[in-house]
Amino acid sequence: MAVRRSIDPIARFLQEHDATLMQLSALNRATRTLADQGYSDDAMGRVRTAVQFLAEEVGDHNTREEEALFPVLERYVEGPTHVMREEHKELKRELRKLQTAARAVRSSRVSTTTLRTLRARAQTVIQRFVNHIHKENHILFPLVQKFLTRDALREIARRMV
Repeated sequence: MAVRRSIDPIARFLQEHDATLMQLSALNRATRTLADQGYSDDAMGRVRTAVQFLAEEVGDHNTREEEALFPVLERYVEGPTHVMREEHKELKRELRKLQTAARAVRSSRVSTTTLRTLRARAQTVIQRFVNHIHKENHILFPLVQKFLTRDALREIARRMV
């Protein structure tokens, strides 16, 4: 039975994934521009915006998953949540590497090498985030929607506040 959208935590997670995918796309375009055409304040501003979004908004999103969704789901199954927790840790590590590469460019150390490093770090982050989001959208969330009761979904929604 479907849960009303207003209390559907999975719908919220999916919307947040969509916003993340838009930021990843912007990051991809901006770092491609920097690597192909050289430094520009505009492209670097778009990198900064995307990286800040990933650090703050996605960090909060992952915390909500780990503190609200996973404990309830783990009453039924633990394997998928363990994998997702490990991926969250890896995503955070890769994001820190990207932040370091962006700081190197912003610290007036603009060179072909720093721009290529930024591009490579961004591509790694983009690939890992997209793969992670795909797993959650197409494996984890359908599992949740199939097996959790309305009451369990309400509990997750309450925990997310």
